[in-house]
Amino acid sequence: MQAQALTIELGSPDDWPGFRAACRALLAHGADPAVVRWRWPDTRGAQQLGAGVDLFSSAPEQAMPASALAGLAGPGEAGLSLSDTQMSALRHACMHRAAGRFELCHRWLARMQARPELRLDALDADWRAIEALARPVSREIHKMHAFVRFRTTQRPDQPDLHIAWFEPEHHIVRAAAPFFCKRFANMHWAILTPQCSAHWDGHALRLAPGARRSDAPPADAGEALWLTYYASTFNPARLKEQAMLREMPRRYWHNLPETVLISTLVQQARARTGQMLEQ
Repeated sequence: MQAQALTIELGSPDDWPGFRAACRALLAHGADPAVVRWRWPDTRGAQQLGAGVDLFSSAPEQAMPASALAGLAGPGEAGLSLSDTQMSALRHACMHRAAGRFELCHRWLARMQARPELRLDALDADWRAIEALARPVSREIHKMHAFVRFRTTQRPDQPDLHIAWFEPEHHIVRAAAPFFCKRFANMHWAILTPQCSAHWDGHALRLAPGARRSDAPPADAGEALWLTYYASTFNPARLKEQAMLREMPRRYWHNLPETVLISTLVQQARARTGQMLEQ
């Protein structure tokens, strides 16, 4: 007899806490990962969630909120012991844009529960796939920390609002935002992206739906000052073009004001190098 399919509804495309809690319950009850599907609000289409869905009922396809599963597993029931590195890789893999990321992570966890020695198998195919998803996500979080550029808008009777536009490839805004809360704790700012936006009022972080590029303000006087500073600190003697492209991939350039200067600065650096070699 074929096992009954079960669909778990997460709160968002990067709902790591929801996935973790639901997965713990599924593992505790021995649910087969092959029949479990994961979705989130922007992918559920017309299907409605049922309130109080029974995990083990014989109804046709079900959709259950991850939060409804959280109470089904007692403390320690899943019995898994993961390193910090493995937990970080799983969390980052769940932020990837790949459609089957949650199924992959669930399958590996279920296999490791059945065979604990897999925890030490760095060459396991599922684990290597998880790492392959986690690596670009980790890199992009660091790129977001480095490449967000704020523009200032004035508001009557309120502190200035600093707004940035960023276009991440993966679902990283929730994970990356706390860095800006600490770095710019006294500012009021908003980071707008197509999928999700982060807002900080000096006290609390709020996540909101995605935005459009046109919602961000145009260039301001602060940006002109930044360009002047960037040009003055550009050191042609230390220019390594390939290294620069690795650290600042071209896909980010259209959102970085300083990139309008890079071609000219690179050409000038090449010319100076040529002159030095001729002397």
